[in-house]
Amino acid sequence: MASQSFLQLNSIFISILIEAIPFVLIGVFISGLIQMFVTEEMMAKIIPKNRFLAVLSGTFAGILFPACECGIVPIARRLILKGVPLHAAVAFMLTAPIINPIVLFSTFIAFGNKWDVVLYRGGLAIAVSLIAGVIISFQFKGNQLIEGESHRHHHHGHAGQSFLSKLGGTLRHAVDEFFSVGKYLIIGAFVAAAMQTFIKTSTLLAIGQNDVSSSLVMMGLSFVLSLCSEVDAFIASSFSSTFSLGSLIAFLVFGAMVDVKNLLMMLGIFKKRFVCFLIIYIAVIVLAGSLLVKG
Repeated sequence: MASQSFLQLNSIFISILIEAIPFVLIGVFISGLIQMFVTEEMMAKIIPKNRFLAVLSGTFAGILFPACECGIVPIARRLILKGVPLHAAVAFMLTAPIINPIVLFSTFIAFGNKWDVVLYRGGLAIAVSLIAGVIISFQFKGNQLIEGESHRHHHHGHAGQSFLSKLGGTLRHAVDEFFSVGKYLIIGAFVAAAMQTFIKTSTLLAIGQNDVSSSLVMMGLSFVLSLCSEVDAFIASSFSSTFSLGSLIAFLVFGAMVDVKNLLMMLGIFKKRFVCFLIIYIAVIVLAGSLLVKG
């Protein structure tokens, strides 16, 4: 029995890593491109000074980046180091894994070509991002990066370099970034695999009897399963007969913003107090939003 559990844990652990690593690679490569090709002056021109407009622009910038939650944390960190305000970077970090075209299309397909699920998922993600981003803009001063992170890889003077040397620099930064976040990914994947192996789904199903508890159970399940946002809709749709639409939307939004993998990545980059508040805001807004979803 123990050996069967170990085999299950091992196979889940490897499948999570295989699923996540390509997206982490995309994320760290984009991060490297930002480091080498985007200057602080360019970011200052793009991001509005007004906090509300900055959060708004960060929220909808997610449409342009086909990144899942596995690779979004290093991109957000790089943007902050380039001078993007914390609230705008966080707004981007929350919506990018959900409102990009790849994820919305996979959600549409997974739920049998139903537009309402796509609209509810995208709409709630945008609402969470806007509300949490604005609250953070008032609550936190500074970039909230752990001491040392603020100065890591923060070089100036790329303007005079040739395209090829910048490309080489991009790859070097991507490799550094991959090993920086990779350890958190591996630990997170192992924890997620262990939780999936030893926490029975039937136990969770038994708890979710009303709207509030079923949304909380599905949010907990999405955290435990730690699925990439490109594929989570296919798992969520398998619960359609058991859970309400509102709790499925909670699963699709919360899990893409907070799971075991990216929580550990965030804790490795941001101050713990900031991460705690961010997760509380996400959880409360997702829960409230899921209760408004009817279907």
